Amino acid sequence: MIKLIGAVFILLSTSWAGFEASKYLTERPRQLRLLKVALQSLEAEITYSHTPLHEATRKISKQLQKPVSWFFETFSKKLTEQEISVKKAWEESLNDIWKLTAFKAGEYEILKQFGENLGRHDMMTQQKHIQLALKHLDREETEAVEKQKKYEKMTKSLGFLSGLLLIILLL
Repeated sequence: MIKLIGAVFILLSTSWAGFEASKYLTERPRQLRLLKVALQSLEAEITYSHTPLHEATRKISKQLQKPVSWFFETFSKKLTEQEISVKKAWEESLNDIWKLTAFKAGEYEILKQFGENLGRHDMMTQQKHIQLALKHLDREETEAVEKQKKYEKMTKSLGFLSGLLLIILLL
């Protein structure tokens, strides 16, 4: 009876681990879509509403889901509460929130490069930088969706099957 209970716990815990690993694969494309929506909103706020950057990012943070909303909220607060350059506020916000996201190094580089140009150019050039960042994020999203399709089911199955293997080895 104790062996059976132990086997059930092993199977549940390894299956749970597989589902947690696959959750990361699901979160990355979702967060990339959110980030693209945020940049499109930023483009609209800058281009059409002529909203100041700190106010535009504050508005955007209220429209989005976490963790992307946290990034824009942090960025807006840094701009309003500190004497800091836009580039430095963007980079610090990126570093503060990065661990809470499912993004990879490619997205970090895209966002870091985008932040270096943010607020330094006229509206038209700024719009071109946003469009460039969106194109790069499209590429990353395509890759993330492909990885999700390819590996999500496998990680779930691997968790379950590794639990079965462990139970067989222990019995």
